[in-house]
Amino acid sequence: MDGFVDFIQAFLDLGATVILPVAIFLLGLFFGQKPGKAFRSGLTIGVAFVGIFLVIDLLVLNLGPAAQGMVDRLGVELTVIDVGWPATSSIAWASVVAAFIIPLGLVVNVVMLLTKTTKTMNVDIWNFWHYTFMAAMVYAISDSIIQGLIAAVIFQVVCLKVADWTAPMMSEFYELPGVSIATGSTISYAPGIFLVKGIQKIPGIRNWNADPDTIQKRFGIFGESIFIGLFLGAAIGALAGYNVGEIIEIGMAMAAVMVLMPRMVKILMEGLMPVSESAREWLNKRFGDKEIYIGLDAAVALGHPAVISTALILVPITVVLAVILPGNAVLPFGDLATIPFIVAFIVGAARGNIVHSVIVGAIMIAISLYIATDVAPMFTQMAENANFDMPEGSASISSIDQGGNIVNWVIYKVFALFN
Repeated sequence: MDGFVDFIQAFLDLGATVILPVAIFLLGLFFGQKPGKAFRSGLTIGVAFVGIFLVIDLLVLNLGPAAQGMVDRLGVELTVIDVGWPATSSIAWASVVAAFIIPLGLVVNVVMLLTKTTKTMNVDIWNFWHYTFMAAMVYAISDSIIQGLIAAVIFQVVCLKVADWTAPMMSEFYELPGVSIATGSTISYAPGIFLVKGIQKIPGIRNWNADPDTIQKRFGIFGESIFIGLFLGAAIGALAGYNVGEIIEIGMAMAAVMVLMPRMVKILMEGLMPVSESAREWLNKRFGDKEIYIGLDAAVALGHPAVISTALILVPITVVLAVILPGNAVLPFGDLATIPFIVAFIVGAARGNIVHSVIVGAIMIAISLYIATDVAPMFTQMAENANFDMPEGSASISSIDQGGNIVNWVIYKVFALFN
């Protein structure tokens, strides 16, 4: 068993830039593409994800120190450290249930496709770690592998159903036809879609509009995404107490993120479209006019400037919320750079309205902070069982991503009733 877990971990360590191209290549062959064409599609998608993650690294490397600077300036004293998704995923894969998740997840997805209970073929195997964390939490309270796997399947089914529900948004707003998102951290914020619809009915607030197109019309060239990135990055640098040179540097980095991310997503779609077309043709011949979505990492939604703009505004807001919310014990840090991923559905539902997206995003993040605080004891216990190196000076850890995941928390609480 340990050898199989090590093999799975080694496979996952290759990352999305290797796993997704291989998956797309195999899908292309399955749906009747010639090997050369299928290989080109997979290679193009791999190149696109290399570019996407380079841009994300640029975002993370700049936001992390800036967030630390804000925390230091505020003199915040909170007892639970947000260790971020990389640490969370490593804790998840250290669980004894980890070896079962990928094969089980693939079987569940195939069964749902065959029974027409989902339209999403999720090739984002790398993000199955969210299901693994769900299973690990339930296993920790029940000492039952079966219960842990059932919890993981429930989590996966919810993710696939939400992916189906939001796929039209991916096509219409994000201009990503045939794509859906089943990433666990993004799915957690799907309830924000209903909040968006709610605030858009409130007199006064519903008229507050600041989408990228409106901003550009009002401010001319200074409303373009490159300038928005520059201004928001510089503002974050100023809030972090940076000197002038550092403020300009982070401003330039965020401007680069705004410009480069949409380019990478276009390359991704160049590789994905031939596979999507082959899949539709194959399914139409055998099952009639059946629509199918290819489930990808939520990173594909980061190409829209409204997503990055909303996320950059929410970074200082999240830090302030952590300070002022009564009962919160989580110090945001590691997952601040994942905010673009978790607000993707909110921004899409708001049709790019940054004002509405920020309001709803702040509400959802506040909920996540409370959830992450609630599960911190269990999270810390799981980390200790996995021999995780605790951050210096911290006795308790959690994360906004999966520790504060609403779907994860609800399922965990249901299983806790019986254990």
